[in-house]
Amino acid sequence: MTVPKSIVFVVDDDPLVRDSVADLLRSAGHPAQTFGSASEFMQVKRPDFSACLILDVELPGLSGLDLQARLATSGSEVPIIFLTGHGDIPKSVRAMKAGAVEFLTKPFRGNELLDAVRQALSRDGEFRRQRADTLELRERLGTLTPRERQVFALVVAGLLNKQIAGELGTTEMTIKTHRGRVMRKMQAASLADLVRMAQKVKISPPSSSTKVE
Repeated sequence: MTVPKSIVFVVDDDPLVRDSVADLLRSAGHPAQTFGSASEFMQVKRPDFSACLILDVELPGLSGLDLQARLATSGSEVPIIFLTGHGDIPKSVRAMKAGAVEFLTKPFRGNELLDAVRQALSRDGEFRRQRADTLELRERLGTLTPRERQVFALVVAGLLNKQIAGELGTTEMTIKTHRGRVMRKMQAASLADLVRMAQKVKISPPSSSTKVE
């Protein structure tokens, strides 16, 4: 069985809207899964690949905006495209401020929705790539010794080897050795590369140093 690279979830209590949106998506090559309520969507385990959510604002029970808030609280980063039949501007502003990709008023044009879906899937794909990159960097970081982590933090803070040696109470030659190991273990090609990695894993200079080898 071929696993899709992405999927679009559609949550709308109107079966005609659900079916028409799903048909439009599938005709454009986007696999779709539909739900009649927010609670129904929340009960289903979602696959771990790129996705976006087309969500009706007015739903029975848990509203679309409430679902957006609940997903954010749970740590879900799925991009959301809101649909509404009311064109409520305050709700639109609230949804966009909370990170919605788009807010479309019914009846909407098919190309508008498909453009929003492409944008949402692209955003989710980029987020997943960045998250995977950060996880890989954290794994590399975990291979460093405590002293190598100290050297890493001081190097990216802009200190020279001589200054780091003085800070840690050791020799400049020892710091050069530690620095080389940090570069190798983190797979950094340059200092700029190491700084970029430090920003991603939130490495900061140690508040105090332990002067031991």
